[in-house]
Parts: sequence; structure tokens; C-alpha cells
Amino acid sequence: MAHMTLTVGFDLDMTLIDSRPGIHACYTVLTERTGTYVDADLAITRLGPPLEEELINWFPAERVAAIADLYREIYPAIAIAATPALPGAREAITAVRDAGGRAIVVTAKYEPNAKLHLEHLGIEPDAVIGNLWAERKAEALREYAASVYVGDHQGDIRAARAADALSVTVATGPFGVAELGELGADVVLTDLTEFPAWLTHHLDGTPRG
Repeated sequence: MAHMTLTVGFDLDMTLIDSRPGIHACYTVLTERTGTYVDADLAITRLGPPLEEELINWFPAERVAAIADLYREIYPAIAIAATPALPGAREAITAVRDAGGRAIVVTAKYEPNAKLHLEHLGIEPDAVIGNLWAERKAEALREYAASVYVGDHQGDIRAARAADALSVTVATGPFGVAELGELGADVVLTDLTEFPAWLTHHLDGTPRG
């Protein structure tokens, strides 16, 4: 194919959505349901990696799979309505569309719940691929020929690298602007409100920054 369509991948948690209130509520209910204390305040400072990587801190290894199933089951009723879009999220997806491109969401989150978040917020990417983390996200990015991956976490930078995509990061997650630069991101934005202008410059080929 001579002309490749622009495809931009986006992470979900703390990139497009502020999932902290919903996830906090889920961990609180999980504590009630299981009788095992989970420090929800601490857990929501570590979002990005797969759920199981957080649960192993609180539950015995042999129980993690079952607890993860329980969490995913209670999640839709508790977390979806409590979760807002981050500033600029809708506009970022629209900017890709306006440029004639495709916007896809590639996330470690359980795919059905990721789709529920986006539907609730009225955000409609061209595809949603869940259950992938760090380098494994590159599988989906390559499949959709994404040339840019937008995220907030070191794992998202690793994903972009592994997919030979440009790593664009936003400082809305656990890492600040300086840290994201140190971790090797190609582009660091304060938040997604800066993305449409960046994309215009990127596609024009004009240097920025």
C-alpha cells in the first residue's frame, strides 16, 4: 500500500480517562467482599500495569485469579459512572479523525470494561484492544500499523518502542513531565489538551518545542 493511513494509539487509564475514583470505589467494595484490606489510596497511585500485579500485593498468589474475576464482575456497576474523561480526551480522538486518521485504544484493562468506559463517555475510537501491557501492546499497535502511541506510563513508552511508533506521553498519570522525558518519551505533553496542536505540527513536519 503506497499511502498508509495515519493510525494513532491511545492508552486508556490516566491518558483518556481519570479512572482513579472508580477504581478506588472498586477496591473499597473488594475489601468489604473479601474481608482482605486493600489500601485503595495507595493502589490508585500505581495504575497502568495489569490488575493482577496490584492484587498480588494484597492476596495470596493462588487467590489472585479468582479475586481478579470478582473485581471485573463488580467493576461495571461501580466504576463506570464514577469515571470522567480527562481534559482534551474527546478532542484528541477528534483531531486524529479530522486529520483523516484512525484512533485506536490499546489498554491493559479488561476489554469489555474498557469498552463500557468509552461508551459511557461517548468516546468512539475505531477499535478497542484490551488485556495488553507494555511490550505486548506492540502486538496491537503493529496489527493496526500505528505510527504514534499516546500514554502516561513507562509501560506505554516501552510499548511504543517495541512497535517502532513515536512515543507521545501526557503527564496526567504517575509520572511528571521531567520524568517522562528521562524515561525516553519522544514527546511529552502536560495533558491531552495540547495534543491537537502537536498533531498538526507533527503532520506538517514543522519542528516543535
